[in-house]
Amino acid sequence: MQKIAEFAEITPSADIRRDAHGWRAKCLQRLVRLDLPVPETVALPAQTVRSIAAGHPVDSKAILSHFGPIPLISVRPSPENPDWGGPGTVLNIGMNAAQHARLVDTNGREAADALYLRFVQTYATHVARLDPDMFDSGTPNADSLRDALRHYEREMEEPFPEDPAQQLSEVLRSMARAWEGTSARLLRQAKGAPVEAALGLVVQEMAQGIGQGISGSGVMQFIDPVTGLPLVKGRYLGQSQGRDALKKTEAIYLTRDKRGPSLEDIAPEIFADLIRHGAVCRQKLREEMQIEFTIEDGRLSVLDAVKVQRSARAGLKIAVALADDGVISREEAVLRVEPRALSELLHPQVDMRAARDVFAKGIAASPGAAVGRIVFSSQAAQASAARGEPCIMVRRETAPEDIRGMHAAVGVVTERGGVTSHAAVIARGLGVPCVVGASGMRLDPKEKRLIAADGRSFGEGDLITVDGTTGDVLAGAAEMLAPALDDAFRKLLSWADSFRDIGIRANADTPADAATARQFEAQGIGLCRTEHMFFDEDRLVVMREMIFADTSKDRAAALARLLPMQRADFVQLFEIMAGLPVCIRLFDPPLHEFLPHSREGLRELAEALDRPLSEVTRRAEALAEFNPMLGMRGVRLGVVLPEIYAMQAQAIFEAAVELARKGTPVVPEIMIPLVSAKREVELVKAHVDAIAASVRAKSGVAFDFKLGVMVETPRAALRAGEIAQHAAFLSFGTNDLTQMTYGLSRDDAGRFMNTYVQQGVFPEDPFHILDVDGVGELLLIGAERGRATRPDLTVSICGEHGGNPESIGFCRKAGFDYVSCSPYRVPLARLAAAHLALADRVDVRNITTIS
Repeated sequence: MQKIAEFAEITPSADIRRDAHGWRAKCLQRLVRLDLPVPETVALPAQTVRSIAAGHPVDSKAILSHFGPIPLISVRPSPENPDWGGPGTVLNIGMNAAQHARLVDTNGREAADALYLRFVQTYATHVARLDPDMFDSGTPNADSLRDALRHYEREMEEPFPEDPAQQLSEVLRSMARAWEGTSARLLRQAKGAPVEAALGLVVQEMAQGIGQGISGSGVMQFIDPVTGLPLVKGRYLGQSQGRDALKKTEAIYLTRDKRGPSLEDIAPEIFADLIRHGAVCRQKLREEMQIEFTIEDGRLSVLDAVKVQRSARAGLKIAVALADDGVISREEAVLRVEPRALSELLHPQVDMRAARDVFAKGIAASPGAAVGRIVFSSQAAQASAARGEPCIMVRRETAPEDIRGMHAAVGVVTERGGVTSHAAVIARGLGVPCVVGASGMRLDPKEKRLIAADGRSFGEGDLITVDGTTGDVLAGAAEMLAPALDDAFRKLLSWADSFRDIGIRANADTPADAATARQFEAQGIGLCRTEHMFFDEDRLVVMREMIFADTSKDRAAALARLLPMQRADFVQLFEIMAGLPVCIRLFDPPLHEFLPHSREGLRELAEALDRPLSEVTRRAEALAEFNPMLGMRGVRLGVVLPEIYAMQAQAIFEAAVELARKGTPVVPEIMIPLVSAKREVELVKAHVDAIAASVRAKSGVAFDFKLGVMVETPRAALRAGEIAQHAAFLSFGTNDLTQMTYGLSRDDAGRFMNTYVQQGVFPEDPFHILDVDGVGELLLIGAERGRATRPDLTVSICGEHGGNPESIGFCRKAGFDYVSCSPYRVPLARLAAAHLALADRVDVRNITTIS
């Protein structure tokens, strides 16, 4: 292995490596290769810095020999990743009485005093670790300088060091030890740095920025960091060093501006040089860079260039623009955009530049942000929407009867719940921002008050902002950014589609969901939960009549009234999806979910049904179950009460006939939920086949359909081989499958899940990221056994994991045909699938980006 030199001058051909010398050293070498006016620079690799921290000093005189007989230098940190931070830059090393006298002659006393004082202050506080207060002397002048030197000598019991080599040695030792300190190590590990993360250092000739003629410092970038649009942005401050221009209010603009003087006015040639340097950096470094520069007596120096910090929307816009201009490939543009960052583009967001008055914090369950007035019930939400007033529905937790309120609200906040609780799942499907598990707040439903952890009280009608991207709930109306579904967004995802090799469908329960899925270019509907169609007011009444029917004939009569409504729903879905596959899950939830829970609600139901309250109450109690999620629901309803599935199958087939007559034939996919035995599938299949034959005979129209199974019980996965004899497809419902495999309630797990993850019981929340060891093994067993029986079996997942990049990776490796997720997660899934495919085709390590 080639030995790395103790230090190296940065030249075009020097052996400077990011893993050894850090990102700043490597970036400076690239700038030197581009012939930018970079001051003389020497790089110290991480192994040298570690040696210094261990008490083995480097040869400072040898380093200084690169900077002439009267050196004046700076030292900057250079870790491998800029996000890891590092000790602060130290400027003007080499300042002493002789250097000060020389600068008095060349730059004037005021400039010389300012440079010397700045170094004494920095050295005393960051190297000698003296109290900063005694060196905060206000205006730099000869008196301030004398006071600072006197304070240093009194505290240290020795004069301020005059020898540049001694100064440099002490600065290097201080920075090296600061990096190795416990606090610094914990801080960078919190930013994702590995335990063994090392620090390089760069020693650079000072470009002073303080002197005669045009002198100063500044930063310049060429895009807006929020929008990603072209924009010359930055500040310049005369008679300054480093990044002073970003800290001082007296800094001036770069481009001509009505509000005041600019660098373009006072130094047009230097301004033009900076524009040219920025264009060269963009082309050759293949990135939008922020340039740090210094002007000394009219001479421009480029001290550094860093990747512009940017929002997700700006990052996407920049990646697409670079690809369009041929600077990077489309593959690299796709890889530069993190899939999870897309949530910032799909929904309105709280402007990151605005103040945030956070009064509650929970789990970010559905991304985006919304401003509205607090309501505490589904009825209040619907009333607010009818008045045209945006509202935020605040509940202890939501239930199926709250769906209409969630449709009406612009945001949802719940005191309880986790990432796969009812509120979270429905909100993601609706594209409504949602925060769940906000346990720091307390609800008083009777008084209609929300009490924050800090004691603040909010009532119905108060204005709040819900930020489902961060999990914050804010008081008042925060400043917002609109979604960014522009041409760049669509273009990047079209490139992603050309690379990915697994299908992406959407979970869509209503025509509105289907329209959203089409907008985001899903390849079909992978899960349509039909029960959500029954919660509309007119249908709910009929549904309750069916529940209270005493005979099969009466149930069929009630369901006959729902038939045209269901048929119309399916016609709309098929028309919206325009020939793309639509997988319809037959009725799943237990019947008690359609009944009111309060005595007042039961009384209203008794009046509507014209039945005694006692009879209605007895029937409701009879339907109650100790564990309804494991009770009479799903296929069990289809077997015990076959009239429900018969009505739905008829509605599906009649909708298919209607589409066929319009010249757009469809092949519906019918999915049986909660299967655990082959015989269940046989019974339902017999009914469905009979209804299909009847509809064909009555209509005279031929149509095809596929019948499949939703695998959400461990037994169904284990018996997939025999179940597949009667199923054209298996779609794994990973929400319930995870729940049943772990024996965890997805609605209640949020109460202890953080503790479990923190203490290493689970590596991640299994409802958020697919458990590949346990649940994943069931998926693999089910897919393998199913395909052993039926090689052409279509296999997919349709739980919430379908929109998770790690879970998509698992499904792709397992050979699944597609994943299905909430409509608003479709873009994320499309991009994540492309990343995974490209990772197999491209050596990602060879795609160089500048940090």
